[in-house]
Amino acid sequence: MLAVTGANGHLGRRLLKALDGQEPVRALVRSERAAGQIKALDLSVAPEIQPVDYLDLSAMATALEGCTALVHLVGIIKETATSSYRDAHEEGCRVLVEAAERAGVQRVIYLNILGAAADAANRCLASRGRAEGILCHGRVPVLVLRVPMVLGEGDYASRALRQRANRRINFLLRGASLEQPIYAGDVVRSIQAGLEMPLPQTLTLDLAGLDSLPRRELTQRAAALLGRRTRIVSLPLVVGLLAASLLERLSRNPPVTRAMLGVLNHDDQIDCSPAVQALGIRLTPLMETLRRCLL
Repeated sequence: MLAVTGANGHLGRRLLKALDGQEPVRALVRSERAAGQIKALDLSVAPEIQPVDYLDLSAMATALEGCTALVHLVGIIKETATSSYRDAHEEGCRVLVEAAERAGVQRVIYLNILGAAADAANRCLASRGRAEGILCHGRVPVLVLRVPMVLGEGDYASRALRQRANRRINFLLRGASLEQPIYAGDVVRSIQAGLEMPLPQTLTLDLAGLDSLPRRELTQRAAALLGRRTRIVSLPLVVGLLAASLLERLSRNPPVTRAMLGVLNHDDQIDCSPAVQALGIRLTPLMETLRRCLL
């Protein structure tokens, strides 16, 4: 049996659809509301759904009993009053490692983000890097897939890009920021390949789309695809950081934070051919991704 944490997220639901009828799946979620999102899926074989506290070692070990593999999709880019980077990433992975060892899980696939590193200046990227290190120092073999912006039909990133593309004028923070978006279907296929491929004790692969381009150009390409024209006004990142700093002082749950902006403005420009070769997949071209997600 395969266990999936964060199964109610966009990628989690997409993975459940891709695995429908192929193998038994246990969807691990944090709440009954999240469980309802999975129950609403049109699947031929309903997955086993189990609400569980990801920080409860005993509950997690029980939830993983009988599972040979685990796909870990839990992560946040913005802290809130009730969810910290440390709990969501590091403590969650620390519990997951011990629970997986107790349950006899044979492999873990962890979806991380490009730029994650324990010594990163950005708090979110540093937390994700430490979480990765915790998993990789465990006894269960781990495949880490680091990805950038993921674009999928109906997801938040695609909706946000479509909204930008439809505006006559766009004020973008650091329009020169390099983005290398990957199609959600390619991420799911990579996870499926990772479940089947021979796996050493640890393997980390940086995976992204075929094209790295400035944010302003991505917005313009999306606009052209929709038959629109948009004027781009690029603002210095410091403007956003100052605004985020003010919001952090005024609210316990600001809509944007400095750490979040740092993640979103990370320059993504990698050679993904080693990951493609290791996984045995083909990547969707950028314009085809935009057609699928925006039209």
